[in-house]
Amino acid sequence: MWEKSHALVLFIYHATKSFPKEELFGLTSQMRRASVSIPANIAEGAGRESIPERLHFLQIANGSASELQYFLLLSNDLHYFPA
Repeated sequence: MWEKSHALVLFIYHATKSFPKEELFGLTSQMRRASVSIPANIAEGAGRESIPERLHFLQIANGSASELQYFLLLSNDLHYFPA
């Protein structure tokens, strides 16, 4: 499961390279942190012993995915992605 989210991280890092430099510590940083949080929390949850602990980390990953979804919408509306 984490492999697809790892591919998403690579995509986000590549896509945000073309963002305006003034976004480096703003939207670029937030998108990268949110994307990295997804596979990191999936991996951490997989290493936990109990199902409630695993679910907790999957919920965090899901929250990060929702956050990233908004950042992608915003980036698109700001025309930060090339045509």
